Amino acid sequence: MSAVSLPVLPHAPAAPKRSPVDPATLAYRELRRGPFWQRIPAYKDVTEAQFLDHNWQAKHTITKSSKLLEALQGLVSPAFIEDAELGFQKAPMSIRVSPYLLSLIDWEAPYEDPLRIQFIPVGSRLQPDHPKLDLDSLHEQADAPVPGLTHRYPDKALFLALDTCPVYCRFCTRSYAVGVDTDEVEKVSLKVSNERWARAFDYIRSRPELEDIVISGGDAYQLRAAQLEEIGEALLAIPQVRRMRFATKGPAVMPQKILTDDAWTDALTRIVEKGRKLHKEVVLHTHFNHPNEITGITEDAMNKLLERGITVRNQSVLQRGVNDSPEAMTMLVKRLGHVNVHPYYVYVHDLVTGVEDLRTSVDTAIFIEKHVRGSTAGFNTPLFVVDAPGGGGKRDVHSFEWYDRETGISVYQAPSVKPGQFFLYFDPLHQLSTSVQRRWADASEHEVMVQSAIAKAKERIR
Repeated sequence: MSAVSLPVLPHAPAAPKRSPVDPATLAYRELRRGPFWQRIPAYKDVTEAQFLDHNWQAKHTITKSSKLLEALQGLVSPAFIEDAELGFQKAPMSIRVSPYLLSLIDWEAPYEDPLRIQFIPVGSRLQPDHPKLDLDSLHEQADAPVPGLTHRYPDKALFLALDTCPVYCRFCTRSYAVGVDTDEVEKVSLKVSNERWARAFDYIRSRPELEDIVISGGDAYQLRAAQLEEIGEALLAIPQVRRMRFATKGPAVMPQKILTDDAWTDALTRIVEKGRKLHKEVVLHTHFNHPNEITGITEDAMNKLLERGITVRNQSVLQRGVNDSPEAMTMLVKRLGHVNVHPYYVYVHDLVTGVEDLRTSVDTAIFIEKHVRGSTAGFNTPLFVVDAPGGGGKRDVHSFEWYDRETGISVYQAPSVKPGQFFLYFDPLHQLSTSVQRRWADASEHEVMVQSAIAKAKERIR
């Protein structure tokens, strides 16, 4: 048999030699361990066993501004304490700060610290509210067929089981209900109620299209183990429910609970395992905003959940001075992946009153997303979204119909949620020109700017 001659293929060019990795690019793997809490005078004698006990964390969580400021004596200047007192007076959210969270803040530079910015307001940094801000900018109550259950998307509902959290975030989109009343806000009551829960479950049963239920609040961390299991069992028993997500800030502010509250973690595990046997997905959604929130204790807690087969996804809020740079957001995304938490969403800050100093623009989100994408695997790259004010739901930040960067108005549509409507997001005033700020200060100009943006959006989609 004669030999078959094969065509000679041209040699592919040699791949360029990669330079040695810069160790700084691997800094996301370096997690804080050791007794870091002992540098706080109030915790200098606290042992590791005490600090890792979720009961100790809960018992020593600070819920009064006076107690918080007392704990800061000797750590910060008297001027900072006065500034914080003013911030508390104007805050829409009540105070709740865990010892773990307090210990992670850099008290040598409190004004710049990204964790302090999220949880402890200071009067000197507050900004005047944009005139389009609202306590319930997402209109969750307007889309609630029964109290505490929002049905907006065709196949998904949000169940607000309770109104308390392990800590209270300044930027909370539910400052209309979460926590106790403040000088600024009288809260809507969403306390634990068997009767209210039963009405929610009855509604879900009555809607065959509902397949996906988010259990939030408040915070699922605050549910007792028996309550967690009661909700899980009730929803798993509804035939059409295929997916369930328990939402909690807890792992970011008190990871000790997962490690030492065996009853709670075991209850979550049983629900996940039962769901798996029923071919239904039960996962945990959490909320880290900055890489400094992720420590060795976090890693231990997430490892425990991973060993039990529990999927954890993360939703962040884009905030000025916290994570509004490519460097901070990339570090957060990489560190989340390192501890087996999937970055899911990054929200452009909702139009919540009282926290204008934390908001950033749609342009900022687009810029950061461009730099984050490609830094890690696609499944670990979050989607940057605007939760459309007025109930349009989550829209990809790039998907606006029109964006007037001068007036700061972006216009979105949500054809699968509320067809035919336009939903507007408004960039913060402090990032607009002085002349445009003057226009927003004139109430007669508001509708002119809004209608102009909507008209441009209509032209674009014709």
